[in-house]
Amino acid sequence: MPVNDDVKIGSNVKIFHPNLVNLYDCEIGDETKVGTFVEIQKNVIVGSRCKISSHSFLCEGVILEDEVFIGHGVMFTNDLYPHAANEDGSLKTDADWYVLKTQVKRCASIGSNATILPGVTIGEKAIIGAGAVVTRDIPDYAIAVGVPARVIGDVRDETKLPHEGTRNSILEISTTSLS
Repeated sequence: MPVNDDVKIGSNVKIFHPNLVNLYDCEIGDETKVGTFVEIQKNVIVGSRCKISSHSFLCEGVILEDEVFIGHGVMFTNDLYPHAANEDGSLKTDADWYVLKTQVKRCASIGSNATILPGVTIGEKAIIGAGAVVTRDIPDYAIAVGVPARVIGDVRDETKLPHEGTRNSILEISTTSLS
């Protein structure tokens, strides 16, 4: 599905392969890049100068502040107890659940294949490692990895950052590398 007319797009936004994304009733800020096979649902707000990599899913209730990086295949959720039907067997509609908001603050980075549960806040300049499952708030400047994600450092502490020439970046840390 191509980009719908109800999408508010800022200036100099780059949408790679617009016929291979699903954007509807959302806002995308200036100079943001949206990769192929991305879905951004209604009422999502994406700030300026963000990068949303291919195959990512931003559901209703997600707010990305400016300069947020979303890696490939990142999944956001908005319902803690999802069900297809109500107790009486009728299919659920928008009126049958409460959307929990999720906020990703300015300059945060989320590694590929991370899953972000609803109702959390990811702090300013925080880094979420690849494959992490974020189940609770992550403070500003934190480095969080694992399932469930746990804070292992602070981006302001240079001893926790990869050194030039190393093979793996923080965004590539997986749960198998935790001791």
